[in-house]
Amino acid sequence: MFNRILALALVLMFVVAGAALAEPVRVAIVQPLTHTSLNQIRDTIIAELEASDIEFEIITKNAEGDSAALSTILENVKNDGVDILVPIATNTAQSAKMVFDDAGVPVVFAAVSDPVAAGLTGDDCGFITGVSNNIPAAEIVNLISDFQPDYQLIGFLYTSSETNSVSTINAAKTYCDANGIAYEEVSIANLSELQTAVETLISKNVDALYTGNDNSIASAMSTYIDVAYEYGIPVYCGADSMVADGGFATIGVDYVQLGGQVADIVERIAGGEQPEDIPYQTLADYARFVNLQAAERIGMDISDDILANYNVLVEADGTSHFGE
Repeated sequence: MFNRILALALVLMFVVAGAALAEPVRVAIVQPLTHTSLNQIRDTIIAELEASDIEFEIITKNAEGDSAALSTILENVKNDGVDILVPIATNTAQSAKMVFDDAGVPVVFAAVSDPVAAGLTGDDCGFITGVSNNIPAAEIVNLISDFQPDYQLIGFLYTSSETNSVSTINAAKTYCDANGIAYEEVSIANLSELQTAVETLISKNVDALYTGNDNSIASAMSTYIDVAYEYGIPVYCGADSMVADGGFATIGVDYVQLGGQVADIVERIAGGEQPEDIPYQTLADYARFVNLQAAERIGMDISDDILANYNVLVEADGTSHFGE
């Protein structure tokens, strides 16, 4: 009788242990606001993790542009207990570093343009890794040259509070200074200033406008392009999603690719690797997209030779291939 009881107890112990081992890995994905690029990163990460051999429980949170809410969300996620945190965008990752500093939870950031400038590398960041969406400055200027070889003046527009956006524009300005390329710049503190900022740059007779990985401006592309295109000025962007939302062209970030790289790091950590053993990554390749509907709006003819180097993201009739 005793042996049967002992055997039953052992079976129950193994069942309980097996259930514990089978518990899903809890991953929280936190984004600062809603716009196409950030949503695409989130959705790609979710799809990749759901297709994984590892069982994940995925929690998604969105601060909807409220910085106070973002801090509260991160505190709540920490208190609820997660195994891995994925903050999307620079400001989210910086807040996550402060909140999770002593939590012992791996942080895998997504879409941080300059992790070093953002303070996400170094001895105090052993629990942090991720994927940067940095774009080489030379590529930005060459993008404009492809379509407007005779341009004289570039207008840089960015949000002053977004480290990722500022660092991208600073790199572009440094490149321009070193190569004798003229530019004007205007920064905005919030989206209520966007229309005036675009009009200011246009009043300075810029030939082209460029905005990099700027989450705020990306969420208001319709305002941006309506003003610019009225004057026939192309809007070059840092992401395919911004082109899908009306921008003219990009050599920049394919956020499906970025999301896939982030998901791969999450899986590696869930499989036992440590963040400090996984250096942060940059994109494996850059996307080249053009919007032919935008080209028509500004009256720009694109030669077949140039077009051959770009993927058409939006057809002249408005048909979008975004996400295909």
